Amino acid sequence: MSSGYSSLEEDSEEYFFTARTSFFKKPTGKVTESKVWDVEKDRELRTEFSRDEIRQRIEQYNSETKDHLKMTLGRTDVYTGFIKVQMDLRRPVTVRGGQRGPEGEAFYLPRGAINTLHVSSINTVKEVIVALLNKFTVADNPAKYALYKRYRREEQVYVCKLGDMEKPLFLRLVAGPNLDTLSFVLREQQTGEWDAFSIPELRNFLRILDKEEEEQKEAVIRRYNIYRQRLQEALFLHDWRP
Repeated sequence: MSSGYSSLEEDSEEYFFTARTSFFKKPTGKVTESKVWDVEKDRELRTEFSRDEIRQRIEQYNSETKDHLKMTLGRTDVYTGFIKVQMDLRRPVTVRGGQRGPEGEAFYLPRGAINTLHVSSINTVKEVIVALLNKFTVADNPAKYALYKRYRREEQVYVCKLGDMEKPLFLRLVAGPNLDTLSFVLREQQTGEWDAFSIPELRNFLRILDKEEEEQKEAVIRRYNIYRQRLQEALFLHDWRP
């Protein structure tokens, strides 16, 4: 799983993804109410802008961004730019190309990993999820995952699930580049059920849990062996004290 760029469709102005993975701290700092994008009001916003409005908003966005990840308006009204998605997966994922048979290999993705995706304004939430899973060669059904928007308002952090056909880059453009104002998180669907997983996937989960249990048991044994040794050394010194 390399950290370089990958593309779903090369040399396409209107439909493409590229992705890279990085790790960095969550944005901090107090956000004043005047600078906060009210996500609850985004239903009232238009989902499309004229070309002049798009150009003006992109110019404002590019003037505010501090990480050089700018947006670009193409020959049509389609524009491209970057979104950052935090991986917040609590369950193991099944990866293609594993060494453990046709069911693949399951393991935990590092929580907190940030993927920077280069997308277009016509790419949907569903397409973004597929791109993220392909980035990590995850073989699981994309329907098991959901993309959430996270925003801060009046010192409170809110999380809201996005619909499959929503356009993340449009939300990014409207909200601006501040990650406190808006950020994206990939999570499992909140079904609370295990029925959606196949038998091989469940077996992989059990294999991981057994391995973790064995490692924890060995760690406890090592710790108490060291404690026993120190007690024995202390008793030996006490017996030989003149």
